[in-house]
Amino acid sequence: MNLIISTTNKEPLFLQIKDQIKQHIYSGELTEGDALPSMRVLAKNLKVSVITTKRAYEELEQEGYLVSTVGRGTFVAGQQPQVLREWQIREIENDLEKLVKASKHIGLTKVDLKEMIDIYFEEEK
Repeated sequence: MNLIISTTNKEPLFLQIKDQIKQHIYSGELTEGDALPSMRVLAKNLKVSVITTKRAYEELEQEGYLVSTVGRGTFVAGQQPQVLREWQIREIENDLEKLVKASKHIGLTKVDLKEMIDIYFEEEK
């Protein structure tokens, strides 16, 4: 699992870690039962505080992405395909909400935004 954090990014470090772990789960790079590095090891590798990695792991556990066992470590939780898809859709909706707000902020219309989406969909074929 390769995580890259940026100190120049406005997003808090724990959120960067959390989001990247989620993406690894969504992509299938991390699957049910895969062990994650300990909070201390991850903090050392990323050169961040253990508190930062602890917060990311705790939030992922609260959301059902991870399970932690004292003495054994932290592992990717089992995901039913339909639940995983629902989580992915929720993430897209959150991103879409941000996109719409940013678009409105700079004066783009709904038509402009739909045209942009159409262009990106065509490029992905």
